[in-house]
Amino acid sequence: MKNSSDILNSLQNKPQFSKLSQYKCIHKIQSAFSPPLQKMIKFSYIKNKILFFVLNHPGAKQEFDNSIQSIKSALKFHTPAECENETITDIKAFVTHKPTLHRDTETLTHPRKIVSYRERATGNFDIPVHDEKLRELILSIQKIIKEKNDT
Repeated sequence: MKNSSDILNSLQNKPQFSKLSQYKCIHKIQSAFSPPLQKMIKFSYIKNKILFFVLNHPGAKQEFDNSIQSIKSALKFHTPAECENETITDIKAFVTHKPTLHRDTETLTHPRKIVSYRERATGNFDIPVHDEKLRELILSIQKIIKEKNDT
């Protein structure tokens, strides 16, 4: 009886699912980088036998350039089992300046509702003001609160 990993491996070897094997290969090479550098990688892809890493910060590009030679030499001596079907001749990186948009599909389809709350004030307060204009203003506010509270 086949387990789930055997089924996935047999599916991955079919030509229509070649992108799965590319993904596993890229992920295996990406795991050789330091964790802070892994966080700065937006995505990666293989084009014309060149592995491209798209980074989101110029500092990541500089750190990537410092460690790329060690990764290339390690790949020449020992290619991971996931990369047997892929021939990678070079590894390059570049920085993208496009912002990533994290949108919820729910907020795009359903507009936000205006939330209104019940008035908690009752309008029962003392007015210790001696100025007549200010006292009239506070009395009018008190009257508005009491009218809203009655409804």
